[in-house]
Amino acid sequence: MAEMKVRTAAKLNLTLDVTGILDNGYHAIESVFQTVGIYDEVTVSFTPAEETSISVSCEVPEQFASSDPIPCDERNIAYKAAKLLMEDRGLTGECRIHIKKGIPSQAGMGGGSTDAAAVIYCLAALGGITLTEEEKASFGGRLGADVPFFFAGGTAYVSGIGEKIVPAADYSGRLLVIAKGSEGVSTGEAYRRIDALEKPYHPDTKGLVKALEEAPDDAWQYFGNLFEQAVQLEEVDKLKSAMLNKGALKANMTGSGSAVFGLFESTEEAEVCAAKLLSWGYWAEVCETVGTSFIAAD
Repeated sequence: MAEMKVRTAAKLNLTLDVTGILDNGYHAIESVFQTVGIYDEVTVSFTPAEETSISVSCEVPEQFASSDPIPCDERNIAYKAAKLLMEDRGLTGECRIHIKKGIPSQAGMGGGSTDAAAVIYCLAALGGITLTEEEKASFGGRLGADVPFFFAGGTAYVSGIGEKIVPAADYSGRLLVIAKGSEGVSTGEAYRRIDALEKPYHPDTKGLVKALEEAPDDAWQYFGNLFEQAVQLEEVDKLKSAMLNKGALKANMTGSGSAVFGLFESTEEAEVCAAKLLSWGYWAEVCETVGTSFIAAD
């Protein structure tokens, strides 16, 4: 049995806009994605055999499990990722996947998508399969719109339904507090609320891309998320207010879900803010923006 273990990063949206509905019914987005230093740990083991079996086990913190149960069976996107790769490449054997969750779900942080990308990355390596960038993107796109981004991570301008990914100027090393309460919003429900908005304010995503290149220290002024106007959760408003009161330059929802990130310049202010939010019963972590998705795990 061969085994591979990686830590795989979460992401957030520095901007997130919906620009229309495509002919296939999917929503077109315009966004800047950014990987951040909050990780799931994914372990994949593979033993070649004539028959194929796939299993998934999960290690989920009580704080996550109590508010949003994560399926650890064939419904899990990590299972679907292994099945897709094995069937497509004729790879047979026993594949075991263990996921140690550090990324909350229904938070707009891509926890499931990053796990799926990590499984393809690890299982391909264990099975002796070489994938081109185009093949990675194709596999990822068949699993979910956010998956292709996680094969590289970093900072990227993303459009279409998430499949059009163009690297942007590196924005790693920026200090964040990310927090989430018990409220969650499914992606489908969030988009339904977007469709009901009248005359929404759209964030300037192209302005952010330019600022990242030319004036990265001021780029936070372009952060914005259309979903905040649709979701309107009390916890989101409370988290944003707390972060701004504790010194954040800007605070926004992370994506279509209910987590919030604040950008800080001072480590002390960030740690004080996270401690306060934890004392209120929220999940909160201090982290930095990072330039890649996967790092080797001990």
